[in-house]
Amino acid sequence: MAAAPALKFLSPAWFSIVMGLSGLALAWRRAVPLMGEPALALSIALGGLAAAVFLVLAGLSVLRLQRHPEAWAEDLRHPVRHAFVATLPVSLILLGTLGVALDGPGALAAAVWWAGSLGQLAVTVWVLSRWWAGNRAGGLQWATVTPVLIIAVVGNVLVPLAGVELGHAEWAAAQFGIGLLFWPLVMALLLVRIASQGLWPERLMPSLFILVAPPAVIGLSALALGAPALVGWMAWGVALACFLWVATQGQRIVSQAFSVGHWAVSFPLAAFAGLTLELGRHGSGGPMPVLGPLLLAFASVIVLGLSMGTVRGLRQRTLLAPEPVATITPISG
Repeated sequence: MAAAPALKFLSPAWFSIVMGLSGLALAWRRAVPLMGEPALALSIALGGLAAAVFLVLAGLSVLRLQRHPEAWAEDLRHPVRHAFVATLPVSLILLGTLGVALDGPGALAAAVWWAGSLGQLAVTVWVLSRWWAGNRAGGLQWATVTPVLIIAVVGNVLVPLAGVELGHAEWAAAQFGIGLLFWPLVMALLLVRIASQGLWPERLMPSLFILVAPPAVIGLSALALGAPALVGWMAWGVALACFLWVATQGQRIVSQAFSVGHWAVSFPLAAFAGLTLELGRHGSGGPMPVLGPLLLAFASVIVLGLSMGTVRGLRQRTLLAPEPVATITPISG
């Protein structure tokens, strides 16, 4: 009897765990030229874990839809949680990318990548269509603008990471352009929101780290599309600035009781480490050959801590339960 109520609270945000594990696996794969077989073995292990977690979450999500359809409907209506639906197609893109990175452009990896790519495009259009409602219920309002929107409308920049090697560079570039368009627009919305209403409630503070992901992934995707290393360096500089900016709120983030929302920290750090390692591999010189492994180690420690916190929370039944999540009241006018 206890499992059914717990299942009700398995929101799409749980797929951010898959994003973090997949992102870290890809970062370790980029470390292979520097660290050799141990890095490859760790990448394979993390990739297998990410795939297993995805399958478990996908199965439980289907079961949740059958047993608690009202909970799914509430997630889709919620002014913040609706954007977490994008974590599902983004997870598929990352798993497909990981398959290509570890085993080459096979049929299974291509199928997973296409499912994620088209799913991400559909989620982007769905989220953007809500904005037409304006200040009406479900529309775009300053009080509901959070970094989570980045996953939904900027996540398209991930597509070239595997798309080029799969032979779909044109489609990958097209979808990359969608994310490239909406990244500065969402950033502008976030800054205006901060200026007009201040920072988000404390429970939403871990999502600030999502700001690091777009420039890091844009740098990686631009390099995959054939851009010169200087473009990667520019993206790395923006990612560094976002990381340092968000780090100023680190104390407020770590002071929060652990929740699945803390996994928002994982993928951005892994992507930042991945871009650093990639620039080092491109022979860009500078501190990258040293900084890359340090950032990778840091991201790995964070993911380990998040994993331990998740296991502890599941054992203590503090995660799959109603949380004191910050309430966001939409404004009008």
